[in-house]
Amino acid sequence: MPARRKVLASLAAAAVAATAAVLATVSPAQAAVPTATIPITIKNNSGRAETVYLYNLGTDLASGRQGWADRNGTFRPWPAGGAVPVPAPDASFVGPANGQTLTFRLPKFSGRLYFSFGQKLNFRLATGGLVQPDFANPTDPNINILFDWSEYTLNNDGLWLNSSQVDQFAVPHAVGVKLPNGTTKSTGRLKPGGRNTFFRILREQPGGWGNLIQTRSDGTVLRAVAPGKGIAAGKLSPTILDSYITKAWNAYTGRDLVVTPFANQPGLRYYGRTSGSVMTFRNSSGQVVTSFQKPSSDAVFGCYKELDAPNDLVRGPISRTLCAALNRSTLHSNPNQPDATNANFYKDVVTNHYSRKVHGQMVDGKAYGFAFDDVGAHESLVHDGSPQHAYVTLDPFN
Repeated sequence: MPARRKVLASLAAAAVAATAAVLATVSPAQAAVPTATIPITIKNNSGRAETVYLYNLGTDLASGRQGWADRNGTFRPWPAGGAVPVPAPDASFVGPANGQTLTFRLPKFSGRLYFSFGQKLNFRLATGGLVQPDFANPTDPNINILFDWSEYTLNNDGLWLNSSQVDQFAVPHAVGVKLPNGTTKSTGRLKPGGRNTFFRILREQPGGWGNLIQTRSDGTVLRAVAPGKGIAAGKLSPTILDSYITKAWNAYTGRDLVVTPFANQPGLRYYGRTSGSVMTFRNSSGQVVTSFQKPSSDAVFGCYKELDAPNDLVRGPISRTLCAALNRSTLHSNPNQPDATNANFYKDVVTNHYSRKVHGQMVDGKAYGFAFDDVGAHESLVHDGSPQHAYVTLDPFN
């Protein structure tokens, strides 16, 4: 796909894969099958006067078709796209004004809840499905719109809802879910002044990290794009992590890297050794199970290419663990992965400073700073097997 555009089908598949480890830990006692739809309330505490437009876009889990859902939670499939992407039907509805709330319904779905300020988003349909906004393309029709999204999956096993910074840091927002006992779990809230602080300290980070920030001609700071998007746009060096990757890769020429990919299976381990540029993993019987070429900086930021992570039980979990350790710069120092404590994260001078700074501005320290930030449960995710109500709060822009 040109300009690294993604269709929503691949996004939904990644979202489901990212929650697989959580799904595996859900006990039958938790599982009361959710109804066909559940309510979600959007609260606008942004302090901004612009109209907010909402979208619920994704994959209907019953049919596997892509489309959108209206305010009642009714699924509507997309029409066919074109080789040259064609305009998608207007799936938006007006959200709450500043200080107000709006409640609508979530269907059993896997996708994104978009919210844009002051302007509707321009979505198009290709032959493969919905074309996502492309932050690396300066001519993308959405590049000058202030917008963001939360990601969710609602299925028979419950609700998974997260605030995501995997692609950009833009609109401060928190997510929550009400449990059957009446309590609410929430995450994703920035510290007071966290948005402005994040942009300031990202600009101050040596190495061109401030180039990730995109500002509109009227002075509005729209977003900081994730490092992989910055590399694609020519705003960040494509070798920015290379020295750390090489150091970490070479640390296992004479000793084993021990990967324990599942927290609930501590006896299942894989052992990695490097020879040249290849790290090969064996199981406890000494059989080769998979191998990885030394990844590029872009592959580490995106957790793809050399670090491809299929939705299987061997290569995918090992790749996820490697990706997390390289982004957090723990692979060189700790031969037992994943690292058990976030106190060791981002200590090397060469690291994913974007993710480091996002986590640093969160009240609870949790964020989705890269695709597999859920390794070790450090992501901004709420889950319940019998959700009663979901919440997204658009927080102040300060």
